[in-house]
Amino acid sequence: MAATSRSCRVSVLLMFVSSVLSLSLGLFSGGDAYRRQLSVQLNPGLPLPAPGGDLLHVRAVGDNDTLHFLFCSQGAPTLLIVHTNTSSSTVKVDWPKFEARNNSGSVKVEPESSVLYSTAIIFSRLLEYDDVNNTADPSSDLFPPYELQGFQWSGLSLSEESAQLCGAAKNFSSGSFCLQVSGHFASEGRDQSMPHLLHTANTSQIKVWLDGVLPRAARSRFVLEVQAVGGAYPLSRVEIHRSIDDEFTPTIFKVSQWVSLANGSSDVLGFLQWKPVAYRRSNPALEYATQCRHSEPRRTNGEETAAQSALVKAFYAEPESFGLNVSFGTAGEPFYNSTRFLSWTMLVGIGSPPVDSFSPLVMSMMAVGLGTPMILLLLGGVYVCVRKRAAPSAMAYEPIN
Repeated sequence: MAATSRSCRVSVLLMFVSSVLSLSLGLFSGGDAYRRQLSVQLNPGLPLPAPGGDLLHVRAVGDNDTLHFLFCSQGAPTLLIVHTNTSSSTVKVDWPKFEARNNSGSVKVEPESSVLYSTAIIFSRLLEYDDVNNTADPSSDLFPPYELQGFQWSGLSLSEESAQLCGAAKNFSSGSFCLQVSGHFASEGRDQSMPHLLHTANTSQIKVWLDGVLPRAARSRFVLEVQAVGGAYPLSRVEIHRSIDDEFTPTIFKVSQWVSLANGSSDVLGFLQWKPVAYRRSNPALEYATQCRHSEPRRTNGEETAAQSALVKAFYAEPESFGLNVSFGTAGEPFYNSTRFLSWTMLVGIGSPPVDSFSPLVMSMMAVGLGTPMILLLLGGVYVCVRKRAAPSAMAYEPIN
């Protein structure tokens, strides 16, 4: 009987310890501790301002690799990411050839043999259509597009955390189209404003917005054309992942990922990630959220795409490119004219995209939901063990009077 009692107590104790450890690991496990050393340079190797537009270089050095983020305003705004297998790789720019925009090779990452992967994101066109029937169908009643390579861009405005670029078309009666690039992520973290994207040391965040532009119709909606350029493996497929946790982006239970895959492999080489939501106010909040949709990526002419961007033309000798459109607003939602503001945020990086784990709030709720029956089971086990130990030993035969 004593052996049975000890076995019962050991089982209950092991169950309790296992439960506590599982909950503790789920609630308090730390994030990615990997960090990079960052340095920022505007127009590397050029002592004077670049006459045709700026070139920003953010160098993120790891233990044995380097990420080069290059953001350029010559032509259509472009962000180029180059990953190398050494912590000593550098960027070299031949400025006369770069500004001439007539051949490749004027922007290099050296040593060239160290380059593992590269991808460029070009923001090529802004489309506007008159949604007369409130169907949010961008295939009809399109106005002539705004070609972003023809915009008049301001100089890059730099801060400790980001670089901002604004421009306007000649036929803009007012307002501007702006981009903000945050390439200064030394480690894992989460953006402070909605949609609160999770970033790592291998990513850069891009926010685009349209502010104060006079629409060409009372029921205008907008579409942004995005081009992805690479060498052998450009971004070519969009995957959609769903989650039950929407604490950081309320009502949005999924994330879209435009990914690059090596032939015959499921490993992601690079990505563009976003949540399908945009905002109609400069201070993003749930009440000003509007849905966005994307088209399927289509292969485009690499040479024609490269001609839109000075940076892509300078870096890629034989570019491969895919393009997609992101449309803002769905049927029944307010039109652009209601606020004359629209913003969208995305993340671009190398390797596997960041994955949101359950937040502390959700984990706490799960702990309460699972922990309560576990505690009741534990108390029940203790009660049974105590009762068995206290019960008197029964004799095999009762005496007969």
